[in-house]
Amino acid sequence: MRYIPLVAILFLATSDLNAQPPGGGPGGGGGPGPCFPPPCVPIDGGLSWLLIAGAAYGGKKVYEMNQKKEDQ
Repeated sequence: MRYIPLVAILFLATSDLNAQPPGGGPGGGGGPGPCFPPPCVPIDGGLSWLLIAGAAYGGKKVYEMNQKKEDQ
């Protein structure tokens, strides 16, 4: 029963934190950005390492599950 009032108090205390003033006017004109042609996002910078780490972690978990199964 204490859960509902706690959530209500939390909601009321933080509901005005999302209020923001209106944005400024449109930005000034200019040439293309520092990187042209787009996309200028270095997708492969860390994504490949993240995928390798995820595969290694998944392999470790599968290995541990197989070891636990064999012990039973």
